[in-house]
Amino acid sequence: MGKARSLLNKSTIFTFTMHFFDKSNTVAKKGYNRWKMLPVALSIHLCIGQIYAFSVFNLPLTRVLGISTSLQHDWKLTQLGWIFSLALFFLGASAAVFGKWVERQGPRKAMFFSAILFSSGFLISAIGTFYHQLWLLYLGSGVVGGIGLGLGYIAPVSTLIKWFPDRPGMATGMAIMGFGGGAMIASPLSVFLMDMFSSAYSVGVGETFLCLGFIYALVMMYGVYFTRVPVNDYLPPGFDPSRQSKRKLLNVQDVDADTAIRTPQFYLLFLVLMLNVTAGIGVLGQASVMIQETFGSVDDSGIRVNAAFAAGFVGILSLFNMIGRFFWSSLSDYIGRKWTYGIFFSLGPLLFMFIPLAGEMNSVILFVAAFCIILTMYGGGFATIPAYLRDTFGTMQVGAIHGRILLAWSLAAILGPAIINYMREYQIEQLQMPPSQVYTITMYVMAGLLVLGFLCNALISPVNQKYHFKKIKPVANNIELLKN
Repeated sequence: MGKARSLLNKSTIFTFTMHFFDKSNTVAKKGYNRWKMLPVALSIHLCIGQIYAFSVFNLPLTRVLGISTSLQHDWKLTQLGWIFSLALFFLGASAAVFGKWVERQGPRKAMFFSAILFSSGFLISAIGTFYHQLWLLYLGSGVVGGIGLGLGYIAPVSTLIKWFPDRPGMATGMAIMGFGGGAMIASPLSVFLMDMFSSAYSVGVGETFLCLGFIYALVMMYGVYFTRVPVNDYLPPGFDPSRQSKRKLLNVQDVDADTAIRTPQFYLLFLVLMLNVTAGIGVLGQASVMIQETFGSVDDSGIRVNAAFAAGFVGILSLFNMIGRFFWSSLSDYIGRKWTYGIFFSLGPLLFMFIPLAGEMNSVILFVAAFCIILTMYGGGFATIPAYLRDTFGTMQVGAIHGRILLAWSLAAILGPAIINYMREYQIEQLQMPPSQVYTITMYVMAGLLVLGFLCNALISPVNQKYHFKKIKPVANNIELLKN
């Protein structure tokens, strides 16, 4: 009897679990308020956006053994920089691999696994910090956490595009705004926790990883429970797709994910995203270190640039990253995606070339202001690309196409930080340059990448109709089939 009851309980739990995660059971009922999906999307993106604040751990992690100063066997910044790169590489890779799976299984299951993997990454990294095993940080925050990032990134975006066909730029901008703004919460929270846990025997990073893992798991489960999808071919009341301006939509016909990767537009958009991200992601990965090394202790106006100020700088960048995601993507609904990216690739190079001048002027204010504007366009690029894809390939499999194009993010996650970190190390160790001068050439390189992005964006045109998805019409009956 006991075994029978146990089997019955297990069967009941299994049935409930399958029912809960079944995509058909997440379809919203008639009259559902689509705006309820915005806090659901934000609950996921605000959490996984923590990766943008990971640079606040870099300097403390270089002192895990020495506590107050780095010892010979402590980790170097170049080694730690790969954690950020790995996380974003696996974000793009997992989004590409699992994009069609997310479309089939629905956002609830994807968000659940995102929460489990992302929070588990912190727990693995905590163990790696306690035992000073760098490979565990690579595995935890890089690989496992990165896969969680990818699943959590595309699921809400794909869902919101379906809920808001009339305003895709605004909808995706609001969701991805959360990803950009995650660091605004995570940066001060992480610094607070490290200060609370730090002692003569610990820099407090491992303990902070444990706390963040549990906190983010709880918050993300809110999104898992309340997510909903619309019925197929949903249109909001009063919306007529045929009235959309041709200036804003390159293509109103659907292109499936497997066909999309055979079009030149896919690869041009791939380069557009990669080049825009490469220019901004290297800055975000080393923002805290960069401003401290550029200005030392104080600038000409007396602003003291220390660890606390640098953490605030990361938070400010996160704020503007977040604002840019909503502002530029919403603006793109009116001026078009191509024009929006044209602004990014025109203004961006000028700002990157201005940054070394701000350093020479020893002006923290101008330095911060230039990067804030750059980060609005960096974030705006992320928020605008889903709508750009929707305009180019239609809505049928936009989530899967978005997942595949995020491989551009993976490559940028390696290129951007690598350019910053290794050029910095080479100039300091081989050329004996002072830290305050090592970022000048890097900024010019970033400006050049954006100029190349301008050319790629200019070449994007409507998809040839031979790539359009053709629905097979059912044959009326077998007699008609025999006649033909």
